Amino acid sequence: MATPTVPPDYALDARAVAHGFEIAPARFDSAAVLHREVARRMAERLDLVTLKPARLLDLGCGSGADLQPLRARYPDALMLGLDRSAALLAHAASRTPRWRRWLPGVLGGSQTAVVRADIAALPVAPRSQDMVWSNMALHWLPDLPAALREIQRTLKVGGLFMFSMLGPDTLRELRAALDEAGLPGRAHRFIDMHDVGDMLVEAGFAEPVMDMEHITLTFPSPEGLYRDLADTGSLAALAGRPRGLLTPRARARLDAALMRRAEDGRLPATMEIIYGHAWRGEPKQTEDGRAIIKFERGGRR
Repeated sequence: MATPTVPPDYALDARAVAHGFEIAPARFDSAAVLHREVARRMAERLDLVTLKPARLLDLGCGSGADLQPLRARYPDALMLGLDRSAALLAHAASRTPRWRRWLPGVLGGSQTAVVRADIAALPVAPRSQDMVWSNMALHWLPDLPAALREIQRTLKVGGLFMFSMLGPDTLRELRAALDEAGLPGRAHRFIDMHDVGDMLVEAGFAEPVMDMEHITLTFPSPEGLYRDLADTGSLAALAGRPRGLLTPRARARLDAALMRRAEDGRLPATMEIIYGHAWRGEPKQTEDGRAIIKFERGGRR
């Protein structure tokens, strides 16, 4: 089977992605309504999981909004939140009482720490985590297959990876309006659910389960949509995007194309949400590439 890769026209500029989140924190929490709703729906899926993690890693934790409900669900877990944005992590740290961050075991509590790092190069020991949680972060990674291999590396055998991310129908109204306005190449494209499943298998995960749904947000005007995207760090970050701001005339064409898609005076913005979970299975080869063959003792005949 060919190794899954991210198509060239999906490629992201890592610096542009990072910049979007560094300037977003002041309004991120109030704007991230979709993130909170998706986190709630992910948590419902955890009701079916009997695993009680001793160590849990929240990848792309952002401002740390998921750390509190995860702490409530798993009060004894050692919990680590990781994100690339220093500005968002400052908010995440402020959510956690200082004694919980630095004094594990005090009054029956466990440690919660936040760390700045790249998901594609995790500062986490191999096979050290029982669960990895990632809400609405994976679609921002320039090299998703590499990141999935890193995540698999950090999980213990039998550990769970649960995630959500955006799928290809996301912002279809905006993409269509950009094309209509003669402004192609400015909106992101997102990886299909089935391709993500193939990447999980290739990365060494077992039993991946994938599903998706559409959630539609509405805005009173194009300006409301643009502001929401900026406030959640969702700026244009395609590697091959046109550089420079839109001219007033181009902006007017885009606004008009968007409003032609309005329904009852409100502009819809479709979001395709992919949900997935998979387990770290028994390794099939050693770190140097040699196959692992297990022999079981048979009974006497």
